[in-house]
Amino acid sequence: MKTKILSFVLMFTATVSFAQQDSQFTQYMYNTINVNPAYAGSRGALSIFALHRTQWVGLDGAPVTNAVSINTPLNSSRLGLGVSLINDRIGPTTENTISADLSYTIPTSETFKLSFGIKATANLFDLNNSKLVSKEQGDPTLQSFTKFNPNLGAGLYLHSDKAYVGFSIPNFIESNRYDDNEVALFKEKVNYYLIAGYVFDLNNNIKFKPAMLSKMVKGSPLQADISANFLFFDKFMLGASYRWSAAVSAMVGFQISDAMYIGYGYDRETTNLNNYSSGSHEIFLRYEIFKNNDKITTPRFF
Repeated sequence: MKTKILSFVLMFTATVSFAQQDSQFTQYMYNTINVNPAYAGSRGALSIFALHRTQWVGLDGAPVTNAVSINTPLNSSRLGLGVSLINDRIGPTTENTISADLSYTIPTSETFKLSFGIKATANLFDLNNSKLVSKEQGDPTLQSFTKFNPNLGAGLYLHSDKAYVGFSIPNFIESNRYDDNEVALFKEKVNYYLIAGYVFDLNNNIKFKPAMLSKMVKGSPLQADISANFLFFDKFMLGASYRWSAAVSAMVGFQISDAMYIGYGYDRETTNLNNYSSGSHEIFLRYEIFKNNDKITTPRFF
């Protein structure tokens, strides 16, 4: 029989997994490639993205996420290509997920394009027993565990310079990360994503963008993130968001140059976790290389 401490840790990890499943991002509107492969190449530039998230600061074993991605259109074709890596650490567990995305885009009108995308993913899950303490000396059940899982996903992304809507399933295949030969304690379920956003020009210097992300997972409540962002002079972004029955967030961003954008987000829990955590922090950097050194006159807001 496994020790109580192992069961508790895995129960905590599984609770986080079932509630959260895929990695959670407050600034999802800038990190769309991780949930929708059809986004690859849609910005018309080689886009390099890096993010660090520290969740539930003050809570032992809370999630820490690092994400890096590159996506670009392929020459003058309608194809887009993306590669991303996510590192998730929760308690004694570590997950490394690498994905390759391929998209194909067709014009549907003078302003809108529809992109189709497929995603191939490799996931490596690791349980490190050196981070566990057994009540029984030399407990043979406390063993490190590593498991590899491949997966496939797909997505649709309809977009213009002002609006977008997308639907995606990043992973079609359900898989057990860890089990005790009787019941899965840590299971990756199928996640369904719906995203949408629209940019309103309030005047020549201020843009307003409401956006939403909803995530559906069988056996879990519907998760909805609703955000409202303002962009001033195409340089400074200020926003807030609400994660349904979970957290409120504040966001700030700076367009440092035509190529570089940096953003920061802070979450405050609206659940009982607020009694044990001082919140979550998220920072990202995006750097873009434009074709033939062409520069965009107005940075796109998503």
